[in-house]
Amino acid sequence: MEKWVLSGFLLLFPSLCWTQNSMDHFPKGAQSIGMGNASVTLSEPWAIFNNIGALGKAPSEIVAIAGYDHRLGLNELTTLAAGIILPSEKLGTIGIGISNYGGKLFNQQQIGLGLAKQLGLASLGIKINYFQTNIEGFGRSARPIIELGGTAELIPDLFFAAHVYNISRSSISKASLDYLPTVVKAGISYRPSQNLMVNIETEKELQSPPQFKAGIAYSFEDKLWARTGISSQPNNLYFGIGFKPRRFQVDYAMSRNYLLGFTHHFSLNYNPSAP
Repeated sequence: MEKWVLSGFLLLFPSLCWTQNSMDHFPKGAQSIGMGNASVTLSEPWAIFNNIGALGKAPSEIVAIAGYDHRLGLNELTTLAAGIILPSEKLGTIGIGISNYGGKLFNQQQIGLGLAKQLGLASLGIKINYFQTNIEGFGRSARPIIELGGTAELIPDLFFAAHVYNISRSSISKASLDYLPTVVKAGISYRPSQNLMVNIETEKELQSPPQFKAGIAYSFEDKLWARTGISSQPNNLYFGIGFKPRRFQVDYAMSRNYLLGFTHHFSLNYNPSAP
């Protein structure tokens, strides 16, 4: 029965499921998702998944992260992610990220190692991933994936960032002519104060229509954050909150697809060096 339910879901909603099944490039972390996935400019620990180039401007402290996404009430669409950020005076910022998506019949795993460094006004980074797909009855395949990114402050309070996922054009397997998604995204972020952030972003997968994303975040005394955002292709609404007590940062986001319902996202950051 489980096979028929999942197969029917994939047939009824192919474009949405392709986006969801391609968890390798889907933004992670409830802070990003609460802002409509307009995350390419965010210089925070979850940049290890969302834009390796922005990691060079992240806080210069060791931070561990973990996240859980439960999409549309289906365990088969759940994503687990974890990572660690390791600053280095000589190299820059090193990040390691691990994620798992899917259920018993179809699942994907990815482990990636990234390096980002601040070079003058710009922060640039590169990440190498080992990406694995498992489909029951069809076997397992694994391929390397390379991604590049960067961010810069154009003028005071205005930031620009860009990121390319799978610039290596890796296929699903050595024997397959089907390629994993190659995704290009770029965006700007306006931050007129420490309490307010407005992000606008576009994303384009080579074989899909462009996606528009916009988000806004406001903080109350830098301890409590409120977030909201929108995206197209498909049309989604996003809401989120964040709380930062001492060494921890706890974030929750909820997204609503106009056809299928709600998805819940949780993430946790831990900074052992914080007071």
